[in-house]
Amino acid sequence: MRIAVVGATGLVGSKMLQVLDEQHIEIDELIVAASERSVGKAIEFQGKVHQVVRVEEAIAARPDIAIFSAGASAARQYAPLFAEQGTYVVDNSSAWRMEKDVPLVVPEINADTITKDTHIIANPNCSTIEMVLALAPLHQAFDIKRLVIATYQSVSGSGLKGINQLNREESETSHLSPFTSHLSPPAYPHQIYRNVLPHGGDFCENGYTTEEEKLVNETRKILRAPQIAITATVCRVPVTGGHSEAVNVEFNKPFELDEVRRLLEHYPGIVVQDDPAHNVYPMAITAYDKDEVFVGRIRRDFSVENGLNLWVVSDNIRKGAATNAVQIAKYLIENIL
Repeated sequence: MRIAVVGATGLVGSKMLQVLDEQHIEIDELIVAASERSVGKAIEFQGKVHQVVRVEEAIAARPDIAIFSAGASAARQYAPLFAEQGTYVVDNSSAWRMEKDVPLVVPEINADTITKDTHIIANPNCSTIEMVLALAPLHQAFDIKRLVIATYQSVSGSGLKGINQLNREESETSHLSPFTSHLSPPAYPHQIYRNVLPHGGDFCENGYTTEEEKLVNETRKILRAPQIAITATVCRVPVTGGHSEAVNVEFNKPFELDEVRRLLEHYPGIVVQDDPAHNVYPMAITAYDKDEVFVGRIRRDFSVENGLNLWVVSDNIRKGAATNAVQIAKYLIENIL
């Protein structure tokens, strides 16, 4: 079993290596690849030191699986070259997600969309993954009509650049008014320390952002439900890791809260934390470095018929990226290769 990790030196790529180790996937040969500036760096994995190679060298090695976390442009350039060699590519970028013939996979929900012929498989956006995992059993039971989503996304969703901006602002501006400092080079157009930005991704002509449109389009594709009405607002918050989401759901069918809780409690990958009388609910700080998606604040929305409110939290670097990608790789090993 030959596995390549492309973008191995980045925040998500490093976490992919960690999760590969934790999942006890037997790897006969690991190939770590990255951009030119990282070539030659040493990465330790399972007691062995591996030298970072160019992506072209990884392609020539003909790995069975290549897990990508190298950005959309690199994925567009190199994923087809791997696929031509017979490699199965699991790509974490936005490059292939909405391509008609490319599966967009959360393994607990739709691993069945992967076949021997699908050599490029897309990993969904981090905020989409955690939400659809919570929604999948409920959609199957009660048929979702409409979603209204507000996300509270951590700075790690912007990679090391986002984390660095928050850390620098926190250390350098703590004695100043929270709105006077602007550090360079920033990940965001405004200070994030002690601030909330209603801005994730790039703004589109319709007034929404690319992150918001991902929630709409990817959710419909994964749930195989193009008819669901969806609207979203994405916010960036001064939290290092973990994305939180307020999800308002309107179903076509009536439901009972006990059944909602039962469905969530028995769905793989979900942990229900819902005891508000004892202040038990999901939080980013307790979801950190965990693979599960945590759901709480489960309650009716009395303003509409068949309405439900959920609070969903997950570690965006793990289940929202690295863990989901490794789960796809594991599925390929066990069912396709």
